[in-house]
Amino acid sequence: YEKRYQPIADGSKAKMNVGAIAVMPEGWKLAPRDRLPKSLKKEMKGLAWAPYSKEQPNILVAGPVPGERYESMVLPILAPDPNSNSNVVFDKASIFFGGNRGRGQVYPEGNQSNNNQFFSANTGTVTDIDGMKLSVTLGDGTVATQEVLPGATIVVKVGDSVAKDQPITTNPNVGGFGQAEKEVVLQDMTRVYAYCALSVSIFLSQLSFVLKKKQFEKVQLAEGF
Repeated sequence: YEKRYQPIADGSKAKMNVGAIAVMPEGWKLAPRDRLPKSLKKEMKGLAWAPYSKEQPNILVAGPVPGERYESMVLPILAPDPNSNSNVVFDKASIFFGGNRGRGQVYPEGNQSNNNQFFSANTGTVTDIDGMKLSVTLGDGTVATQEVLPGATIVVKVGDSVAKDQPITTNPNVGGFGQAEKEVVLQDMTRVYAYCALSVSIFLSQLSFVLKKKQFEKVQLAEGF
């Protein structure tokens, strides 16, 4: 992240931000900060997670935050208690994660941002380049003007022939989006204790059988059998 830069709205370059989202099963939520140990708070580096909405506290979001500082993000979660919530059972659960790096390529209104590679809208010859505006003379002699947003570098020059949908700028986008799915197990500690007790009892039973067999073999040797 120290070497990765992206164009901001005015076309100048700046360091990238990152963001993340976590979608958990219903009943799971963000762990209260007063219940976090100091070691975990230190590992989080001040990162603030927040519920997506009051109606959906199981969906958590973070960012945008500086990517240089938060190359990895720690998410403290609080599992539900099936003993107090009848809608939750002890079972496997899937948690979905998404991570975004850099600015988006489309604004909420639907129009392109300047974090894009631009392509020729027409087929013809480039006859003029004025700043971020290109004039292309078409086959019938008409001139079409196309404006690209600041941030990328124009890669064609006056006199070049261009085809429709041919790249006319570099691609300034160095960000991206990724997602993953992980499984966790919500386990009843009573079951864990019962399993441990059963394992210990089986071990002791097997051990007693082995010791008894050794004792019987010694008795046989002593009696001359």
